[in-house]
Amino acid sequence: MSKVSTLPGAFPLGEDREFLSESEWVILKLLCRPVATLAEADASELSAATGGQITPERCDELIRIVRIQRLAGLGSWAARLLAEAGFDDEQLLSCEMGEVVARVNASLGYPVFNAATERALVDLQRQWRMAKGMEQP
Repeated sequence: MSKVSTLPGAFPLGEDREFLSESEWVILKLLCRPVATLAEADASELSAATGGQITPERCDELIRIVRIQRLAGLGSWAARLLAEAGFDDEQLLSCEMGEVVARVNASLGYPVFNAATERALVDLQRQWRMAKGMEQP
């Protein structure tokens, strides 16, 4: 569980929102693939299993969303924005959060992440690193 409380003016990092389109949801349901299992999937194999109805690029993005969402303190809404900006869960352990904020805002074309969000992400990143033994308290 994340120890970062929502900072005033920060993006609601822990909020969940649907990130699958209806057709993607139906396809995955027909394949008996719970969304959580996408974290262990291979994008090319998943795309092939869908009969090419979901592209390998989109499968890769979906996989990254699910993996990012596993990081404590992040919900599916922030995970989707981070994945759309090209990040994966491993990169978020090492990237400078200023770069992360800039890339998310650039990919959206407007500033959805601000300085308060960056500070919250820095705090979360410290927690993720400590949980993986990469950083001492």
